[in-house]
Amino acid sequence: MAVEYEPVSVKEVLAEMKDTAELLIDLSYSAVLLGSTEVAHEVLELEERMDVLQMQARMSLLMAARNPEDAEALAPVLGVVGAAEKISDAAGDIAKVVVEEVGLPDSMRTALPEAVEALVPVGVAADSPLADTTLGEANLETETGVRVIAIRREGDWLLNPAHDTRILAGDVALLRGAVEGIAEVHEQLCGQPYEPPTPDEPAIADLERALDSIVLMKDMSELAVDLAYGAILYDSEALAEEVLELEAEVDALQSRFEAWILRAAASVDDPVSLRGLVHLATATEVISDAAVEISEGVLRGLGTHPVITEAVWESDEVIVRYTVSPGSPLDGATLGDAEVSTETGMRVIAVRRGHPSESATTGESDWVVSPGPETRLRANDRFVAKGTRSGAGRLGELAGDEPPETG
Repeated sequence: MAVEYEPVSVKEVLAEMKDTAELLIDLSYSAVLLGSTEVAHEVLELEERMDVLQMQARMSLLMAARNPEDAEALAPVLGVVGAAEKISDAAGDIAKVVVEEVGLPDSMRTALPEAVEALVPVGVAADSPLADTTLGEANLETETGVRVIAIRREGDWLLNPAHDTRILAGDVALLRGAVEGIAEVHEQLCGQPYEPPTPDEPAIADLERALDSIVLMKDMSELAVDLAYGAILYDSEALAEEVLELEAEVDALQSRFEAWILRAAASVDDPVSLRGLVHLATATEVISDAAVEISEGVLRGLGTHPVITEAVWESDEVIVRYTVSPGSPLDGATLGDAEVSTETGMRVIAVRRGHPSESATTGESDWVVSPGPETRLRANDRFVAKGTRSGAGRLGELAGDEPPETG
């Protein structure tokens, strides 16, 4: 596809690239989960769209650089553009595992729904109370914390549906969220209770460990991308440093994965059948590397260009980080008791225990990824949340922190 220079808003292109990159991660793993070549082909089409966006952004940025000072200021923007494209390419590689029928153990498809948030397809019954309502009217994300990330309608996929997208009988909605929220929405849509897939336990212990490693790599990589966008949104070196730590954890997980998959290969009848797992692990590690590239300008002291901050803030979802203040409504409360999702429309995607200065003595410096309603917060815990701009301020009030924290 030929791409010629035309004046574009770099801010709008960056916002679209951010939203598209995040959608691609969701859809690529959904394609694996569903074994769907249709979803995989949608990923590959979005990857092509991302190629166009990155070329438009690069040409506009090159036109804007008139002197060495401009080049220095715009360098972090180019880094964000390149990183978003790298995420897109990695998502395309994941989708090709399905398109090219590389092959995956069945146990991989039962392990993925338990990663961070469940990914569940559900048909919309004719008598569903949500049939013929818009997503905005249904208010699912605020009420349950569940998002509809795609809708299959008459053989076609509607990607990244908006608030005015109408849910119709016969649709298949792809839901993402915590299991308890999924169960509620599942029953509303199809009238049947949600039954999580029964894990298909691998007969080989090393293969099970390899599968667990990939799921955790996915969790950590997605969190790293969210934190990276948070770092550039708030020009926060603290968040950028946490991205580095997560990337190092993903690298360590990949090393362990490689050892376990090689040992497992000696015990399976057809070692070639494990190729799909190797593809998934490699692509997932690339996503965590891209997260570091997104935040590299902050790490190197170049700061955040205003166009990046505006683009991230105007994208579909914002990322915020807060510290729980002593005596605040969240101090000592579980996420379920505080009804964070219902009260604010924000999703807490990770919690880090205590304050950095305490980590050496408490030993509680690890992230709690995808915290559930039973997760209890306490003073000095730091947490990261995603959601609407309007909900970000309310969440800050609950945490007793000034919204938003800039690190």
